[in-house]
Amino acid sequence: MILTAQHILDARILIVDDQPANVTLLEDMLEMAGYTQVSSTTDPTEVFALDQQTPFDLILLDLLMPVMDGFEVMEQLKATHTDDYLPVLVITAQPVHKVRAMQAGAKDFVSKPFDLLEVKTRIHNLLQVRLLYQQLDDYNQELERQVLARTAELRDSEARYKALTELSTDWHWEQNQVGEFTRVSGPVLEILGLTADAKVLEAAVEATHPDSDACPTDQHGWNIAERADLQARISSRNPFLDVLLTRTMPNGLVQQYLVSGTPMLDAQCNFLGYRGFGVEVEAGVTLAGPA
Repeated sequence: MILTAQHILDARILIVDDQPANVTLLEDMLEMAGYTQVSSTTDPTEVFALDQQTPFDLILLDLLMPVMDGFEVMEQLKATHTDDYLPVLVITAQPVHKVRAMQAGAKDFVSKPFDLLEVKTRIHNLLQVRLLYQQLDDYNQELERQVLARTAELRDSEARYKALTELSTDWHWEQNQVGEFTRVSGPVLEILGLTADAKVLEAAVEATHPDSDACPTDQHGWNIAERADLQARISSRNPFLDVLLTRTMPNGLVQQYLVSGTPMLDAQCNFLGYRGFGVEVEAGVTLAGPA
């Protein structure tokens, strides 16, 4: 939304001064300038409750008042203005209070007696900054909401991908940026000729050979050239699709697999690891032995 002059004139303004004459003077000035939402009070103890109901875009605050001075009012307001922006324009007849007021959180100040042109200019400038600040804050909140929503969508998409992978493939795996497996299903470790954490390896072996204590090795019948080509693809961090791997069992049985994989990257394109899956495409072919 583009900030217009009318947005500034429609801003909510509160005048706080224990002198009714000063309140009337500021109200008349703001009304003549076209401001549409101007409130006032001569009781500083009401400011916090009024601002709680609907936060003001600007508070014109006198400093020297009975019961509660302007510094105490600002301390109260800080409790609710947690965005670190206190929309206060201080009104003071004591120049020595200006620095202290700014340190207390006030955004600007005007001196008594009023220079009406100066007051109008400072009010306009502060409201412009305040409304732009609110727009930026609203934009950041909307951006954060979109990021959270998109993150949730990506998580759902990843969950669906994993579910479909498990249903449509014989095995799948994920590994981190240093080659350690974080998810394993099926004979992937043996096929790829890679190492993993002992617990992951044990789980993979058990899933593949539930009745065997033997640990798969790279000398267990796999085509060395095919597997070397696959490892080279992984090392170069390239995606690959349907790479053929062949295994010949000791009894002459030939098994063939199609292996696919893709590198995982974060939003800054940093390498996170690999994700892949495979299917057995041919089994039960027996090579003829010597006559």
